[in-house]
Amino acid sequence: MASATPQLKPIIPKFRRNVLSDQQLDDIQAATLEILEQVGFYCPSEKALSIYAQHGGRVDFESQIVKLPASLVMEAMSHAPRFYTLGSRSPDHDLVLDGTATYVATDGTGVETVDFKTQQRRNSVKADVARMARVADYLPSIGFYWPMVSAQDHPETASLHELEASLNNTVKHVQTCTVVEVKTARYAIEMAKAIAGDEATMQARPPFSSLICTIAPLAMDLESMEAALVFAEARIPVGFMSMACGGLSSPATVAGTVAVADAEMVAAIVLIQLAHPGAPVYHSMMPSLMDRMTGDFDGGALNSDLFSPIAIELAHKWGVPTLAPVGSTASISGWSSAAGMLSGLLSAALCGADTASGLGLRETCTLLTQESLVLDAEFCNMARVHADGLDTSQEAFSLDMIKRVGPRGNFLKEKKTSQQVRNLEYSELTTQADPDGGHRDPIEVAREKTAWILQNHHPEPPDEKVQAELKRILAAADREFA
Repeated sequence: MASATPQLKPIIPKFRRNVLSDQQLDDIQAATLEILEQVGFYCPSEKALSIYAQHGGRVDFESQIVKLPASLVMEAMSHAPRFYTLGSRSPDHDLVLDGTATYVATDGTGVETVDFKTQQRRNSVKADVARMARVADYLPSIGFYWPMVSAQDHPETASLHELEASLNNTVKHVQTCTVVEVKTARYAIEMAKAIAGDEATMQARPPFSSLICTIAPLAMDLESMEAALVFAEARIPVGFMSMACGGLSSPATVAGTVAVADAEMVAAIVLIQLAHPGAPVYHSMMPSLMDRMTGDFDGGALNSDLFSPIAIELAHKWGVPTLAPVGSTASISGWSSAAGMLSGLLSAALCGADTASGLGLRETCTLLTQESLVLDAEFCNMARVHADGLDTSQEAFSLDMIKRVGPRGNFLKEKKTSQQVRNLEYSELTTQADPDGGHRDPIEVAREKTAWILQNHHPEPPDEKVQAELKRILAAADREFA
């Protein structure tokens, strides 16, 4: 029997913070424009090259280097919508990107799972995608779902199996970062139409969106950029993420890395707006600085925390929504290993991130453990409470009660105190009493909660005809790719 999906609880900040001045934002934008006009970027897609050339881009078809005049960039970016809706199977769970709330998603797409029953590590499979979709569906702090692990039992069409498992097991919006080929994109759009019911509804409330990665430094992938054009034509929101690494694929400074990463994403968004003006897009930056001893990725450099708030403010400077990364790079699943997520979530929300992703995986986004999403969602709850700020209303001060109780009095006997206590939010993971004294281990509690969700929560499935259509689409894809 289906069970109701709880109402969403996004982070809605009552106050904001900025890390950049208007002048600094102007400086970064000017650097991006200079890179695009004087350095250019590599684009191996003949289709994309033709679009750039038709609209005034300076294209060298032999070297496949494109240079864009600043005026062309600014004109194209002016057509990108700042606000739109990410639809869901349930209209009550649509994500209205209007600048007031931050909606948080899971992480994806990991390759290993600690098995839910045996607790042994193994390669991930499609059933894991479906299970975690149900867990994410139950958690109010999770606004939308990234397929958390890869469907390695369907190697040829894994991305489509991940999408189908997600759409069947959560009523929430789904975002895919693995449908990155033209053929799979077309099948995915068929799935979106089946879920929405018709093309007009699909365009107004797209049930899934796409994320495409650029290649640092200053390059695009042929297949994924052409897939992005297919999504944009169908009005499926498509975002672009740069993962430039300072010292390796960008200068070893925050400013230089941001400029390279921004140039990659803006070049991609410009392509979409030249081909399909007004198509919904978003901007996502997940740069890093290399480890100075090993040359490896390093998420621990002290100024790495600047990347996320800078990217958020920069996306809004360009006039597009943003997806902020807030995940954990911890190697083990534990309460302390997830604690760094609170500051990342709070920083993203206070800087105005429209969406954020990264909850529920460990070992640099590769490993899924049973309890990790429930643990991370609790930090999302904390960020939501912190972002709500301080209530300084007369009701909150309770001056009437303070005057009544007076010096050396006791507030416990006051009726108003019991009402106030009921309004307080406590962590259900850290406040459960242990029979032997103290509190229970949050990891143990999180595992129990995950097991309870998997046993008891079954989101409303799509209509039987829709399920049959999804199976038909998937079977056709399997036949073609096999």
